[in-house]
Formats: sequence, structure tokens, C-alpha cells
Amino acid sequence: MLNLYGFEKIIFDGAIMTLKLSVLSVLIAFALGLVGASAKLSGSRFLRIWFDIYTTLVRGVPDIILMLIVYYGLQIILNSITAYLGWKTLQMEAFTTGVITLGIIYGAYFTETFRGAFLSVNKGEIEAARAFGLTNWQVFYRIMFPSMMRYALPGIGNNWMVVLKATALVSLLSLNDIVQNTKTAIASPITPNDSKLVFYAVAAGIYLLFTSISSIGLWWLERHFSAGVKKSHF
Repeated sequence: MLNLYGFEKIIFDGAIMTLKLSVLSVLIAFALGLVGASAKLSGSRFLRIWFDIYTTLVRGVPDIILMLIVYYGLQIILNSITAYLGWKTLQMEAFTTGVITLGIIYGAYFTETFRGAFLSVNKGEIEAARAFGLTNWQVFYRIMFPSMMRYALPGIGNNWMVVLKATALVSLLSLNDIVQNTKTAIASPITPNDSKLVFYAVAAGIYLLFTSISSIGLWWLERHFSAGVKKSHF
């Protein structure tokens, strides 16, 4: 019989924290990815160079090191700004910093996902839309974005799964996610040594539940953005 020794609420709260952290981080990464992909495909050499440096740096350095660099770097920058303005020093919350950090890190992966997807969009569709007099925004919203999403969804799904599991790294910032709260439950003196594996199994089960539900959602999105597109039988 499963016995969590009264720590169900602590683990549940950690699961909610992990979910919020994942969703907000992916929203930032998604937006940053769109900006980055647009910049790398633009005619601006300056923007291309800077976003090339950004994606190369992020993808070439381990996430845990980047997380610590961004986490402490953001606080140093904030301290410098407040000191320059003569304001009282502000301490960034672990949750806010964690969201920004994961968003910046995985924004690089979304940038490459969207860049490849934009390059896969049929140029004839774009030219036809412009020939009908659609504005640049209408071309993007009605033609480019839906077509791009169809090609990008596998990469988006993979990035989401990675971000969901990467939230475990935020426990290093003392944020009460699933991993941190599981450690708290295990460290309790009322938890028997032979039951510690139960807590790790519960934490793993929660991650598996989240990823399984995500797979269903991604399957629905794939059907939605593929509506009206004929599939090849070859």
C-alpha cells in the first residue's frame, strides 16, 4: 500500500509549481524563438550575427551551467541598475528568475525549430497571398504561421518535453518544485529509509503523467494544423 506519510500536499504543491514554471518558461521561449527565427531569416546582418552567437552559445554550454550563469547574472545586472539609480537593492524571486532563465535557454532551441519550419513553408503560397493584396501581417497570420506550425510541431513537442523535465534543474535555485519538495519529504526524520524510493517513484510518476497528457495535446494540435492537408501514401 502506498504510504506518503502525510507529504501528499507538499508533493502536489511541487507538481503545481513545476507545471506553472514549465508553461510560463515555454511561453517566453516560444516568443523568443519567433523573434530569433525572424531575425536570423531577416536581411539584417547585425541581427543575424547576434542571434547566431546566442543560439551557438546556448546550445554549446550545458543547461545547468547556463542556468547558474543567467540566474546570478540577472541578479548582478539588477544590482548594478539599482545602484546606479540610487535605489534599494532588489532581490529577484527564485520563481521569476527560474522562468526567465529557462525561457532564455530554450528560446535558442525554439529559434532553430522555427527557423527550419519557416524555411519549409511553400514560397508559392506566400507569393500567391501577396498577389491577392494581403498585407505582410495577413500573410504571416493566415499563411506563414499556420504552415510553419505544421512543420514545427514535432520540434515544439520535443522542446516542451525537455523543458518540462529541465525544471528539475531549478531545484538548484531552492525553488519548491517536485524535485525540491521530494527531497524535503525524504529528508524528514519521520520518513523511513526503506520508503525513500516511494517518493522518487511518485515524483517520476508525476512527470510521466505530465508528459503523457502533453503527448495527447500535441497530437490534437498536429491534427488541427494539418487539417485540409493531404498526407502522402508513399
